[in-house]
Amino acid sequence: MSKSEATIKRLNRIEGQVRGIVRMLEENRYCIDVLHQMQAVKAALARAESEILKDHAATCVNDAIESGDTNEQQKKVEELVDLFDKLKR
Repeated sequence: MSKSEATIKRLNRIEGQVRGIVRMLEENRYCIDVLHQMQAVKAALARAESEILKDHAATCVNDAIESGDTNEQQKKVEELVDLFDKLKR
């Protein structure tokens, strides 16, 4: 299974978890139980995000470095800086 296939599988599980949270709310389940499930979804999304970032560094960023194109290298660095700035918010 490729990395992207594994990430898609993970995101499909997360989608199921979110649908489960909706059902919990529709069934008026205990708030703390709902919040625990929401924490699980957030953790799963963080893991998926990490995998995508690792893949980006291993492929897109690495390709820019190997190309020797300083403009492309600078673009990839700026993309990462922008991403990390957004994560801090």
